[in-house]
Amino acid sequence: MNQQLRNKLNKITNVLWAGGVTNPVTYIEQISYLIFLKLLDEEENDRELRSRLESGKNGHGNAKLLFPAQAERYRWSKWRFKSGNDLRDFIRDEVFPYMASLAKDEPEVAEYFRDAVLEIVDPNVLKEVIDEIDGFEFRKLGPDVKGDIFEYLLTHLGSSALNGQFRTPRQIRAFMVEMTDPDVGDSMFDPACGTAGFLIDAVDYLLAKYSDHVSEYPIYGEDWLEKKGKSLEELRKEMPRLQTYRKGAGEKIPDWSLLEASVFGTDVSRQMIRISMMNLVLHGIRHAQLKRANSLSDMGGLSEDDLRRRYKVILANPPFAGQLPKDSIRADLPTNSKKSELLFLSLMMQHLAPGGRCAVVVPEGLLFGSTGAHVELRKKLVTEFDLLAVVSLPAGVFKPYAGVKTAVLVFRRPATESAKRLDKVWFYEVRNDGYDPDKITGGGRVETPEKNDIPGLLAQWKAWKASGFSAPPGLEANALQPHGSAAPTCWWTTRERLGEADYNLGAGQWKPRVAENASNEDPSKLVEDVLKDYRSVVAGLEKLHSEFAK
Repeated sequence: MNQQLRNKLNKITNVLWAGGVTNPVTYIEQISYLIFLKLLDEEENDRELRSRLESGKNGHGNAKLLFPAQAERYRWSKWRFKSGNDLRDFIRDEVFPYMASLAKDEPEVAEYFRDAVLEIVDPNVLKEVIDEIDGFEFRKLGPDVKGDIFEYLLTHLGSSALNGQFRTPRQIRAFMVEMTDPDVGDSMFDPACGTAGFLIDAVDYLLAKYSDHVSEYPIYGEDWLEKKGKSLEELRKEMPRLQTYRKGAGEKIPDWSLLEASVFGTDVSRQMIRISMMNLVLHGIRHAQLKRANSLSDMGGLSEDDLRRRYKVILANPPFAGQLPKDSIRADLPTNSKKSELLFLSLMMQHLAPGGRCAVVVPEGLLFGSTGAHVELRKKLVTEFDLLAVVSLPAGVFKPYAGVKTAVLVFRRPATESAKRLDKVWFYEVRNDGYDPDKITGGGRVETPEKNDIPGLLAQWKAWKASGFSAPPGLEANALQPHGSAAPTCWWTTRERLGEADYNLGAGQWKPRVAENASNEDPSKLVEDVLKDYRSVVAGLEKLHSEFAK
């Protein structure tokens, strides 16, 4: 995305901010409404062209129009020249209701605009935003650029979204997607999808996998690369630990409709679902299966199909806070807990298809909690699934919004019930994720590309995977290393040892130790020095006692 596009987006957000729309979630939602209306107008142009071409060939056109003659006035190109209260009132009172009425002909459009509210009340602000968006010709932009436009807007959310939800940083999403390795035909699911970051990254991963020409970017974005004034190859020589992500056009995707039909997500917030939908639309996924629902609840809006469906890839960073009333919790979840983190983990275990892979962020307390619900769920995870990796994350991953210590669990469901379970569980400690854990400037953490442990994690993961998950890299759990050895980054233990320790999955529980430096001093001399100090203390106390006795 070039600087001109960034400037236009900055102008839009600045105008909205000055106009009183100051909540980033709200103004991103409002912008998404207007972008969608512009996209629909451009799509209508394409449908009209197809209709004319078909009419020239066979005497009549069959392309179905979004805006038939009686509804043409609702098109962006017909009302974008209005101004003042006339513009605002027309969009609010006529355009939005019309879009929401299309449940039969365009159910996805209708769902998007259901309960939509125009919150840009100043007509002059609205007019300026519409004029800026009108300058975009979305159909001339590739899905990568359109996707970058929305991702750039989402940076205004920082790491925090809404009601305790956290937008998972790109560097964490990227390695989780790579470790689950989605492929075309795999159903992909996020039960707390937020802005659809995991789903977008999974789609981008697939597009790069099925492209002849792939571009690579630092996790810090194209802006960061431009400001450095160097090529990626030059920076890699300076920073061997620089983490990158790949993007491609996906021209070798065998069936685009199959890819679209494989994207699933739920979230309790209608705002987040709208933002997710627009994010996916601008990344080329128009028909994702997104739903506003509480995936943990029997009364959360899930259908019978939703409850029965199983997924090949699950990626999530679900909210950790809060408890559901016992009567609201789904009866089919394999836990008796009311804690959301245990419920979400059990949900993913329940919905994982045979051979499916899951990567999920969990609070560290889940790994070693001593309640019956904690132990039983960990036991089920270790004995009935293949727990492939426990990745310990630094405490600062979600700063400045939260300092909670977290980990990523990566596991798969065996292809058959009788399949042999893996005997070993692998641990990796990420001490630095490419950002300083403590320094915060401009609302975000300072980049530390030269210290990032994630490329090392992925290199070791590839070796672990290449062995058929039989020869884990690193040391055996609790091994004692000679004094002066480097602190280990990865280690492993067996399912049997985990069972003996109540299935404690805390990385520190199993981390190998480095021996202390042995003292060269004579032991008798050390004892003599201690006795000397002791006698001195006793003499002082006796003197003090004799003075009190006078």
